[in-house]
This record gives sequence, C-alpha cells and structure tokens, in this order.
Amino acid sequence: MVVTRKINALLSVLDLCIVNKSILYDWQTGETGEDTQELRLPDGAAEYLVIDNPRLRELRERYAEFQARASVPIVWTDEYVQSYGLQSFRGDNCYVWQTKDPNCDEINYCLTAYYAQAIDRLGVLQNNSEDGLFGVHTYPISSRDFSRDILDSTAELNFLEKHLNLSSRENLQILDIGAGYGRLAHRTASTLSNLSTYFCTDAVPESTFLSEYHIKFRNLKDRVTVVPLDEIEECIRQQDIDLAVNIHSFSECSLEAIEWWLALLAAGKVRNLFIVPNSSDHGGERLALNSGEDFSALVEKYGYILKIKAPKYEDPLVQKFGVSPTWYYLYQLDD
Repeated sequence: MVVTRKINALLSVLDLCIVNKSILYDWQTGETGEDTQELRLPDGAAEYLVIDNPRLRELRERYAEFQARASVPIVWTDEYVQSYGLQSFRGDNCYVWQTKDPNCDEINYCLTAYYAQAIDRLGVLQNNSEDGLFGVHTYPISSRDFSRDILDSTAELNFLEKHLNLSSRENLQILDIGAGYGRLAHRTASTLSNLSTYFCTDAVPESTFLSEYHIKFRNLKDRVTVVPLDEIEECIRQQDIDLAVNIHSFSECSLEAIEWWLALLAAGKVRNLFIVPNSSDHGGERLALNSGEDFSALVEKYGYILKIKAPKYEDPLVQKFGVSPTWYYLYQLDD
C-alpha cells in the first residue's frame, strides 16, 4: 500500500492512478474482447450503399457546383466522411458517436435507458424499436435493445414536447439542418401522428444520399422529405415551418456557414430553433463550436431570443453519468 501511494503521487501529475483490478468491471479492464458488433443489412443495401452509386455521384457534382457558404467544410471534409463505410452509416462513426463520447460504457447506457423510460411521456419508446441494422451499437436492457440513436431521440423529442407541445400542433412542419442519415426524422415520424412534413437537409452530399435511402427503407416518404442543399432556400421560402432543429451540427461548422443558415431561417420566419451543441467538457453550458468559440451572439443577431436553456438530463446524477451529456437551447424568433 505504501508503494502504491508513492507511485500514485507521482502519477497524479498525469491525472493517472493505480487501482486494484478486483474492483473494476470487465468493460473497464478491456477484457471483454474485441468489438464484434455485427453489421446487419437488409436485402439490397450492400449493393446500393456504395461509393460509386450514380445518385451519390450526382449529389456530389451538384453540391460542388452550389457555391453556398454552408458547404465550406470544417469537420466534414471528404476525407473525414469517406473514412467510414456507407453500409454501416448507423455505426459508431461521424454521424453518431456511440462508444467515444463521455459516458459511453455499458453501465452508462443502462442508466440512460432507465431514465429515458421514466421521462418518456410522449411515447417515443412505445412507438419505436431498435432493429440493430446498419452497424448500430445496441445494449439489451429491460427486455429490449437500446442504442444512442433511440436514447437521444427520446430525450430530444420529450424536451420539445415539454416546451413546444409538438403533439398538439396541427400540420406540424419541422426542418432538420444537418440531418445526417435521418435519425431524428425517423423517430419523429414514427411518434407524432400530427406531423405533416419533416424536412431533412444537409451540406454533405453523403448525408443526403443516406437520408434518402434510410427514409425510403423506413417507409416514411409520405411524411419525410429529403431536400438537397441546392433546393433548401426555395423550400424554406415556400413552406410554413414551425421548428428548425440543429443537433450536433453547428458546432462542427464555420461561423460563416452558421450565419448562412440563420439568415435563411430568419427570412423564412421559422419561429422556433432548437440547437444541441457538441460538448467537449463533459456537459458544458456554452453554445460553442468545437474550437470553443461561442456563437450565441450570432444566433441573437438574426432575431432569435433564447427561451430555454436546460441540461440534456434534468436529473443532475444522470447529467453527470448519462450517455453523452450536453445542453439544450431553444430559441424563438422575436416578433
């Protein structure tokens, strides 16, 4: 014990210490083996989700010609996006980190799953299941499989229901900026019967390609519309959109790109704006880029007033130990 204390005193400058192996779980020692998450695909997916798909080539060409400020990459460079396989688009990758973010071990998923069941007044879990397709990481908890996909969607939709009463709005229209593969679109359309149209858009052509495929696979094309970047200005101008959401996307953009989007939303009189920033400091309370630069003043510049700022998890203990803690920001356009 004396030797251990002396060694730990030396290691403390590196924020390290020695502990008894007997008090650790298997997932803490790394003795559970290599990650063997199975890549399960439906019929036809392996043939369609390929880098040389004609539709993907078309979208890349269109986006390259569209000189919008929104398409200037900061994080989502071609090299970054193409480092992940299209067939595992729901896996632990650039769309949804599932084992890399803070608190992403099995015990954290278990805590978060029980929390989600306790706060799910909207019925997201009742109307959605996790099928484990396209490489998503799942954990069997309480007689069902959970993923970060469904856990995040449950938290986000219940927050919006609490503060905007989404389920009671007639002909609800939602715009998802940086929709990725259509995660929240899938869960929203499966939960809200009053949803008129959920618009998915993204400045990354691969994301648009994957959203189109995923929404069609889920049989949601009657309620979810994927809008390519070069058509989004007209879409916003023509539609009466109730809510715009940006989840873990603005943090990965340039200020120039964020301003481009905000100008479109303000011109289209999109009243409500929901932003979920990335959290680099374990649930930090700042609306910031990955670089740490605060962009809240830019949002306010376009007439959006902060109405609600709240932790992802209302319970302080879950906010400390739940999967990928962050903060939620709900803005409203000043009348």
